[in-house]
Amino acid sequence: MDRSKEIREFLRTRRARITPEQAGLAPDRSARRVPGLRREEVAQLAGVSVDYYVRLERGRAQGVSEAVLDAVARALQLDEVERAHLFDLAQPTAARSRPKRPLAVQRVRPVLYRVLDSLSVPAFVEGRRLDVLAANRLHHALFTDFEARPRRERNFARYVFLDEAAHTLYTDWEQVAGNVVSALRLYAGRHPDDPQLSELIGDLSVHSEVFRRMWADRNVVAHTTGTKRFHHPLVGDLTLDYAVLAVEGDAEQTLVIYTPEPASPSAEALNILASWSGTSTAGRRAATETHNPAG
Repeated sequence: MDRSKEIREFLRTRRARITPEQAGLAPDRSARRVPGLRREEVAQLAGVSVDYYVRLERGRAQGVSEAVLDAVARALQLDEVERAHLFDLAQPTAARSRPKRPLAVQRVRPVLYRVLDSLSVPAFVEGRRLDVLAANRLHHALFTDFEARPRRERNFARYVFLDEAAHTLYTDWEQVAGNVVSALRLYAGRHPDDPQLSELIGDLSVHSEVFRRMWADRNVVAHTTGTKRFHHPLVGDLTLDYAVLAVEGDAEQTLVIYTPEPASPSAEALNILASWSGTSTAGRRAATETHNPAG
């Protein structure tokens, strides 16, 4: 990824969404050729020179300090996730001085497979780039059997945008798709040189016009809990809450668990789905416990 371009477009789209009134500036009655704040207004709010801010928005972030990035983040009213993303993109001098290490291969520990099998609700382990590293049988039944797919296809973004079944499964598909793109944006800020990410973004851009549009928005959101609505072809409508839990020992693995409201129609539908998908996947999973080469 072109880091200079990413900085430029992220800052441009962030200032475009803020009016002078929202920023606490005096109302501007003159005709404005651009939506939102002008560059000189951002510079004024951040307490830096116009030339300095223009250089930063053009992607020339070499030597930028954390104090300046903090000031720009406040001027643009970035939330904590957006602020972290700006720091990832700009890489202040202190962070840039740290040596880069190649990405280690991600493996799912055997205890996590046992945790997945012990759960009576859909659950899966998610890795880099939204790769699905492992899942339990009820997750297979609700979504798709990722373990049966070719390794490069075991990815939630590919599933959401390129699998027609996902378009009908999610009642709020557009919202889910936007969340997927936002998560990939966050990852891209941390690992812009990941070749597998570049391949993924390229494939999605070629095959999905919706993905291209959403990717251009530069939105970033971190989702740790929420609710998703489904229309499953076998059991009908389900509303499930989800929680994203950190996995100790790998900051880029998470355990995602879906749960229904107790004694609800969704809980009953999930019970029916579980009874119809009772074939155990433990044998296949046991063969993968010792070696999971997802990168």
